[in-house]
Amino acid sequence: MRVLDRHIGTSVLMSILMTLIILVALVGFITLMDELKDVGNGDYQTPDAFYYVLLLLPRRAYEVFPMAVLLGSLVGLGGLASHSELVAMRAAGVSLTRIIGSVLKAGLLAMLVVLVIGEAIAPNTEQYAERMRASKLSQQITLKSKYGFWARDGGSFVNIRQILPGSQLRDIYIYEFSEERELRVSTHANFAQYQDGRWLLRGINQTRFLADRIESRQLDEATWDSLLNPNILNVVVVSPTMLPVWGLYQYIDFMHENGQEATTYEVAFWSKVIMPLVTLVMVFLAVPFVFGVLRTVGIGQRIFAGSLLGLAFFLLNKVFSHLAVVYSLNPLFAAAVPGLLFLAIGFWFVRRIH
Repeated sequence: MRVLDRHIGTSVLMSILMTLIILVALVGFITLMDELKDVGNGDYQTPDAFYYVLLLLPRRAYEVFPMAVLLGSLVGLGGLASHSELVAMRAAGVSLTRIIGSVLKAGLLAMLVVLVIGEAIAPNTEQYAERMRASKLSQQITLKSKYGFWARDGGSFVNIRQILPGSQLRDIYIYEFSEERELRVSTHANFAQYQDGRWLLRGINQTRFLADRIESRQLDEATWDSLLNPNILNVVVVSPTMLPVWGLYQYIDFMHENGQEATTYEVAFWSKVIMPLVTLVMVFLAVPFVFGVLRTVGIGQRIFAGSLLGLAFFLLNKVFSHLAVVYSLNPLFAAAVPGLLFLAIGFWFVRRIH
């Protein structure tokens, strides 16, 4: 039986890999065509666009992974069916349950791959890509370190410790230098809000370094004219769907402590938790389809059917994510419904085959 597991698993995994490469290449090409329109703005050049798209590929791979698994499983098992290998297995006494088990073992390996992409690779590469792109387009020097976000703002340097949703900042340090690179003014603000094209600072402590003395003052609020804008700052905050599970959990807890709505992040959290199981569901769903309605059709029809199923799953995910936000649905329920629905369809087809 180990030979059987290896043969089925190899066929399925190789098909999944080839499908994933094709889908990622296609999505990457479309992204590149869209990105080239910004070439020439600031310091952003064609090699930068290619590098940016290359860094985004792990995220694209994560997004299309369920469809790649479904399509790859259909193609891999379809190839075995076309050569009558599945029929020979059944004739030799191998049960449908046993074949499903072999396919799910391959699905476990695919599940590990999506975990590595979603938790370790995609968040880091996307964040670096967005910072690089924003720096090139705005011609500003930006850096994110363990001490927060750093940026050059004209003749000043800015350190922001916390960037919050809704164009809000906390714990901001502004260091203004003279042309001789001498520190003139050091400003700390507890909070900042972007309004009407400028920043409004609150809770300000300011120190001026003069030739013969140092002056300090405190202000309740003041405006801050800066080249930095929310579009530049937002690139250091990864899309909710790309944050690691633990990072999402911590951010949700932070938002709850501050009385902010976190439904979008909660849906993203449960979607990432469920994603490995969704991968197994997609692999499982391919088996009854190949043994049932897609048993005698060609590879083109299998790809077409798989594409429709993958698109349906993608749309269901989007619909329930938006419903959860608009109608305050339970985030776990909204994230789980598409996967459970496809699992039910798979079991229904298995029962029909039996």
